[in-house]
Amino acid sequence: MMSPRFFLGTENMIDKQTIYSIVEQGLQGSDCFLVDISVTPANIISVEIDNNTGVDIERCEKLHRFIEAHLDREVEDYELEVGSAGLTSPFKVVAQYRKNLGNEVETLTKDGRKLAGVLDRCDDEGFVLSVVKKVKPEGAKRKIEVTEEVPLRYDEVKYTKYLIRFK
Repeated sequence: MMSPRFFLGTENMIDKQTIYSIVEQGLQGSDCFLVDISVTPANIISVEIDNNTGVDIERCEKLHRFIEAHLDREVEDYELEVGSAGLTSPFKVVAQYRKNLGNEVETLTKDGRKLAGVLDRCDDEGFVLSVVKKVKPEGAKRKIEVTEEVPLRYDEVKYTKYLIRFK
């Protein structure tokens, strides 16, 4: 007869901090950085990584094997997924902002503004977008394009993601 704890699914959950430590160790010396880790109560572990040039399948497989070598299925069964951050997925860590400096991005602020512009600068507190706007100067007949720098803090933003345009 099965113990009730198996039905709850939380007492046997693999610790996210344990996975974090293993992943950090597995990424040491590589050009990759950790984007996100999730562990469900059913022990489905999902690890998302990225780097400045794109993550290939071999790098994901290597990290997958490294994590598996540090976990014991006899003690705790789990399902493991290791993948790269999607091209159109929202940024989750500052390193993704750094990777996309000079690229066009889309940002939705918590107050509902949707901005598209070039990611100019970023630091640990926030980032600056260069947004092109059309304005009509006083007395002019036509609108002209002006570039405005828009500074944003990460806590003001719902999401920022790489903007793909087909021209």
